[in-house]
Amino acid sequence: MKFVLSEVNLWYNDFQALQNVSMDIKANEVTAFIGPSGCGKSTLIKSLNRMNDLIEGCKITGFIQLDGEDVYGSMDVNLLRKRVGMVFQKPNPFPMSVYDNIAFGPRTHGIKNKRELDEIVEKSLHDAAIWDEVKDRLKKSALGLSGGQQQRLCIARALSVSPDVLLMDEPTSALDPISTGKIEDLVMELKKNYTVIIVTHNMQQATRISDKTAFFLLGEVIEFGDTDQIFSMPRDKRCEDYITGRFG
Repeated sequence: MKFVLSEVNLWYNDFQALQNVSMDIKANEVTAFIGPSGCGKSTLIKSLNRMNDLIEGCKITGFIQLDGEDVYGSMDVNLLRKRVGMVFQKPNPFPMSVYDNIAFGPRTHGIKNKRELDEIVEKSLHDAAIWDEVKDRLKKSALGLSGGQQQRLCIARALSVSPDVLLMDEPTSALDPISTGKIEDLVMELKKNYTVIIVTHNMQQATRISDKTAFFLLGEVIEFGDTDQIFSMPRDKRCEDYITGRFG
């Protein structure tokens, strides 16, 4: 499941947040978006599943295609968000049980059979590497979990509707190093079955877990390529200055 972006421009009223962004995001790879704050990383990731539709005054031009289908054409937005799941910066479990957090999406999409829901809940929690920690507290509130557990629960919730793509907007920025390590290990595992796109401020994280990296600056993609190449031999001086810590 791949994304192809061609000449994508995005405005919030008069402010242009993205300028002529073109890139191919391949299936079963981890693609990292890096760059200073306010440079368009989160704006782009939210455009991929049309979360920006919810913002007044947002206008987008160009093409975003998911496996050849125009995301901003006749594609059903609910179906798009089922196929392209999202995990946010701060863990945001629903104020309900661990089980109901995971079953929420499948129920919304019409699955009512308890045995089927049980299987989806267990598989999703397994896939998010948190089953062993929560299997004895499925009926307890998800708000009682630690921050790192809540974030993995939110990943499990995204996986419960069988997406093709997982978008992650700085998923570890609110977490301690141990929880961050668990999420990074999980991302490496998830790319076997999903296409993963991650926004990160943590350069070391990008080098550890991503196959491709895009460097953003002032709404433009300045450089996009293999992570090893971007971090060892960046072609653009601005990219080199950012990853060596001269600004950002």
